[in-house]
Parts: sequence; structure tokens; C-alpha cells
Amino acid sequence: MSTPPETLRHRPVVRLMDDPRLASAVAHATATDEATLADQIAVTEVAAPPFAEEARAAVMSGLLLEAGLTEVHTDAVGNVLALRPGAADVTPVILSAHLDTVFPPETRIAVRRAGDLLEGPGISDDGRGLAVLLAVARALDAGAITTRAPILFAATVGEEGAGDLRGARHLVGPSGAGRDAAAFISIDGAGLDRVVVYGLGSRRFRLRIRGPGGHSWLDWGLANPIHALGRVVASLVALPLPREPVTTLTVARWGGGTSVNAIPQEAWAEVDCRSACDEHLERTEAAVRDAVGAATAAENARAERGALEAEVERIGLRPAGATDPEAGLVRAARLATEAVGVDPVLSLSSTDANAAMPAMLCTTIPPAKSSTPSLASRPPPQTIWTNGKYTKVSHPTRKIR
Repeated sequence: MSTPPETLRHRPVVRLMDDPRLASAVAHATATDEATLADQIAVTEVAAPPFAEEARAAVMSGLLLEAGLTEVHTDAVGNVLALRPGAADVTPVILSAHLDTVFPPETRIAVRRAGDLLEGPGISDDGRGLAVLLAVARALDAGAITTRAPILFAATVGEEGAGDLRGARHLVGPSGAGRDAAAFISIDGAGLDRVVVYGLGSRRFRLRIRGPGGHSWLDWGLANPIHALGRVVASLVALPLPREPVTTLTVARWGGGTSVNAIPQEAWAEVDCRSACDEHLERTEAAVRDAVGAATAAENARAERGALEAEVERIGLRPAGATDPEAGLVRAARLATEAVGVDPVLSLSSTDANAAMPAMLCTTIPPAKSSTPSLASRPPPQTIWTNGKYTKVSHPTRKIR
């Protein structure tokens, strides 16, 4: 969820629950819940692995047309877009859900229903979000509601994993249809309570260390890429990572070598770093690069001959960000959540909205000359210092990639 500075920030939140048009829209959404679940199943059962969302995009295009939206089209990167006009000639509010899933092409996708429970790969993330886009469009029509601002419905590509938010980045980028959007709302996963206002950023790296390689007996003494990679991993595990906000580093995959009796020519690893603070991610990236350089140099110094070369490739970059918890959009989301009998929880996660969130001011130690608590009374890691105060956020337990 994101609003640019001064947009929707200071407007009063109007109570609408008694408006007959909204009552009609809510009644329609309730009465057609089974149809929404059917949409959810239909889109989920069309495979949409990373970088291959075309089939699901085609299905979603047809469903958006059936839902009463007219200006349905696909943009340059594969996002499916539909604009619902508003009463005023102003910039649109983006309502998004993502097409792609984390599952590879060979995954068998079939949704099983057991009572109220739907089970299947991607049924929640983000089959539910796509179904909600359709339900919202139909409910607005049923209530004969014309919003002040246009609504840009967006089914995006590339949200998961290596997709690196490519669809959302394009959408809000210089040539995207949402480049001047007034607000960005991402519907991602199931549940009603979580209002995501903090964007969890990430940087991902592929580390490669290469050498001449050789026989484990005849060429013993050559510099060994796996020995160097072991030093790298040991260094990364020992890094002192920031705790406010929490910053994480995970060595997620590694490999190398071709035979038990050979000195490998290459070793590699993939590393995932996450934080709600881009400054911390910048420093952690520097530490990763330093660790690779130091470990390679140490192995070259140990070896009797041969030399290793190392490469650090950044394979993922998701910006961290934040939406002011007091922004009008967030207050409206909290009130809407309360209106359906659920207590809203401000939350931290990684979604398409990261692409639109402004960067968050965050420091390991809050600024001087402020009403900051003493170090002895510092808050737990589930708090973030922003806009001159600590704000509590829920620990991410579901939507994390």
C-alpha cells in the first residue's frame, strides 16, 4: 500500500457504510461469494510460472471484460490493465494483484476443495488477489458507484522471486500506465487483518569463485574454489547484522565441483539479504562483497600455485519503503477493516507496492535531539523508527518471498 507525499494524506476519511450505493455493493459481493471462489479456482488452475504468465494473463483479460471493464489491454511487459473511469479528471488509484506464482512449469496445479478449504499451488498467493480484482469491479457496478478518481486494475507479472517486481516497476515507471498514480493498493494473499505499510526490501546475489581445477592428488596445492567459498560462508554467518530494523542474511543455495577426486574449477552460492531499511541493505551488500574478496585472497595466499578469481552478481533488488501510518489511505484501510469486524494490524511484507513506496528514513540509532528512548529501553526488533517515532509492526508470518 503506497501513497505519494501529500496525496490523500490530509483528506478526511468519510464514513460510507450507510451509503445505499455501498450497501448494494457489499450485498452483491456477499451474495456472489461462490462466484468469486470460482474465479479464484479458475485463474489458479492456469499455470503461471516465473517469466511465463501469458496463459493466465489471457484468462484474466477475458474475466476483466466479463466483469464489466472495457479498456482491457496488455502493456509492454505483460501486465494486464483495465481502467475504470472516475468522476474527475485526476490521476488513477492502482488496484493490483500479481499473475505469477513461485511454482516451476512442471508443477501439477489442481485445486481441491474440502468444505470451506481450498488447497492448491498459488490458490492464496495470488489467486485470491486476482479474484478480488474481479469481485471489486463487479461490486462497484452493482452499487452504481462512480469513484472520484479512476481505478486502474492491474494484474501484474514478475512479482515473485527472480521476477524482482518487474511488472510493478514498469507500471509505475516513466513509461508505465501508472506513472502518475495517486495511490497503489496491492491485494496479495488471503486474510483481512493485515494492512501492509512497510515494504520489506531485499538484495540477492550469486557468488562465483573460479580456478584452474585439477586432480585431487596430482594437482594438490592448487587454489580451491570450494575452500574459498567455505571461508565466505563462515564470514557471512559471523556478520553482525543490524537489529533495528531487523536485517537478515541467508546463504540459500551453493554448489560446485564435478567429482570427489577433483579440485573443482568453480564454486557458487546464492545469498538473500532482507531489511526494511535500504541503508542497511547497502551496508550488507558491501560486507558480502568484502567477504568474497577477502576469502579469495586468503585461499590464493594459502595455495602453492594457481589463482582464483571471484565474481559477485546482484540477481535481485527490491526497494524497501514505507507508507506513513497516518496517511489517509492507511486510515481508510484501517477503518474499512474495522467496519467488517476485524482489528487491523499494521504489517511488514514484500509486495508489488514496494515499487511505489517512498524510501523510509531509518537509522540504527535514532536521530539525536529527539524524544528517543534510551538504549536501555530500546524497543524490540519488530519496531521501526520513522517520522520521529517508533511504530510497532507485526512480525511477517505469511507473505514473505
